[in-house]
Amino acid sequence: MNDHEKSTRRVFTDAAVEAALKIGAIFILLSWCFQIVRPFLVLILWGGIIAVALFPMVRWLSGRFGLKISLASSLVTILVLAVLLVPTYLFSGALFSGTQSLLTEFKEGSLVIPPVSDAIAQLPWVGEELHDLWQKFSVNLGAALEGFGPEIKEALSQVAAMAGSLGLGLLQFVASVIIAGVLMTNADSIRALFYNLSMRMAGEQGRSFNALAVATIRSVMQGVIGVALIQSLLSGIGMGLAGVPGTGLWMLLVLIVAILQLPPLLVLIPVMIYLFSLDNTTVAVAFMIWGLLVGGSDAVLKPLLMGRGVDIPMLIILMGAIGGLLLSGIIGLFVGAVVLALGFKLFTAWLGQEALPEPRAAQTRMGLKS
Repeated sequence: MNDHEKSTRRVFTDAAVEAALKIGAIFILLSWCFQIVRPFLVLILWGGIIAVALFPMVRWLSGRFGLKISLASSLVTILVLAVLLVPTYLFSGALFSGTQSLLTEFKEGSLVIPPVSDAIAQLPWVGEELHDLWQKFSVNLGAALEGFGPEIKEALSQVAAMAGSLGLGLLQFVASVIIAGVLMTNADSIRALFYNLSMRMAGEQGRSFNALAVATIRSVMQGVIGVALIQSLLSGIGMGLAGVPGTGLWMLLVLIVAILQLPPLLVLIPVMIYLFSLDNTTVAVAFMIWGLLVGGSDAVLKPLLMGRGVDIPMLIILMGAIGGLLLSGIIGLFVGAVVLALGFKLFTAWLGQEALPEPRAAQTRMGLKS
């Protein structure tokens, strides 16, 4: 081996070692940054989704009243926080006072379970067992509670755990809304960042992928989560007028079931049964009609709220919601559905099975252009 070959090999070895060191340093830095951001990743992701969904409203306020984007973003953020916190405060206050009253009546021995209606026994499969159990509680509440002591303790511990999870979820929602407000205030720079990133990763198709991502996020937010929120609110109005106890918890169950793409009647039917057991036929029939309308409202709302060309299979939404719930708790229920739907749409577009939207037309239609 002559001197030239040795020199060439040495240069190649030095270059390879230097490249390996640089790649290792970059990998360590990125890994370190990811570990730092990881606890906040779901919050940032959900904040970004909220920002994408609400930014058309910010644009509209800015154009309609001549406001700066920062001021319009602040107003929308305050409005969303008010919509989130005010009902929560009212519900928590009512729940606390109701629980205190229930405990007081129980300690004083004045708590009475209303007699069971004979109509309960006519229900298929569970009617007789439910009638007998209700009868035991209405005749001698103390003895019935003693007989179900372990089960009641287990149920109370699960309720306490669920209450703690809901409290943490509320704080996460508040933090995500604030993050969304910050992102909307800096929308131009953030949009430029994601545009450059998509162009770097997908070339000329990056613009179309970017437009498709925005369309998918807004479609799922409006057509899935938006419809679920509307159904939950309508259910709460009906239950509140009918005097159903624990309306807030029933509304939460309707919201979860609707996001999972299951019929809200799964939650509303037990409420209907409870109302029919009170021997107030007028209220029970009125709520049954209202519940059927709420349960079937998604057939009208989804075509109105879900954008054209962004239809998502129900299985994708279901898997995303359940997987997100298991991974990140109550906030993952929302994030998982949106993220998996987005991944599905981008993957099918990348495979060429779906026509990509025209970037300029799509951006104008979705409020990305001023």
